[in-house]
Amino acid sequence: MGRLTGRNCLVTGAARGIGLAFAQGLVREGANVTLVDLDPSVADVAAKVNSESASPGVGRAIGVKADVTERGDIRAAVERTAKEFGSLDVMFNNAGINKPLNFMDVTEENWNLVMRVNAFSVLIGTQEAARQMIAQGKGGKVVNTCSVAGRQGYGNMAPYSASKAAVLSLTQAAARSLAQHKITVNAFAPAVVQTPLWEQLDKDLVDIGSTKEVGQAVQQFSAAILLGAAKPEDLVGTALFLASDDSNYITGQTMMVDGGRFML
Repeated sequence: MGRLTGRNCLVTGAARGIGLAFAQGLVREGANVTLVDLDPSVADVAAKVNSESASPGVGRAIGVKADVTERGDIRAAVERTAKEFGSLDVMFNNAGINKPLNFMDVTEENWNLVMRVNAFSVLIGTQEAARQMIAQGKGGKVVNTCSVAGRQGYGNMAPYSASKAAVLSLTQAAARSLAQHKITVNAFAPAVVQTPLWEQLDKDLVDIGSTKEVGQAVQQFSAAILLGAAKPEDLVGTALFLASDDSNYITGQTMMVDGGRFML
């Protein structure tokens, strides 16, 4: 408890799933956190995080509605964080989407949507966070949500796989560009995580004929994971590590946090 006291963080896609678990964990460790999401309920979610963590030594949360694909929205969220808490120290580019289609059915609309949310948002999120961190003059950390799909493409998730490969490359490019400012940039790559995104993905795969019944996709994807499917809470330790001083000498890396799905 308290290893992130005084550290100010921003987490996108934080109204549910992995992002919410990260926000809760960060606040418990003393960090102040801005939860950013397109869902207008994000302010209520932040209030709930505060009510659950209302004790000495913990941080504070605020909620900001924003579209992560719009630079102006992200810039405003970064500025709100700095104004509310005094600085922005850690940026989590976590928001993501998946709309599976069989490879031959992928459309420009499908491609553009997934790439814009999953990859373009990481670019502008990193840029806007870095501008704030550079102005502050004390360095910072950027953490990106990648995926095992960024290392191995899937026929019914081509845009998603490509977008996560882009996240891996953007992480490396940003790490090289921002090291001179003492800003580290890393990513983590989970496999199956039991979140609303996977619940919807399971249904979508039935709709496109990839699976026959709800639950089959999760079961099939999880079968090769040595430790089974993850819960969002299983990833919180990695987030805390990457947000803390313990990871100061790590940059440009994508950590496989996949329960043993792939061994690279």
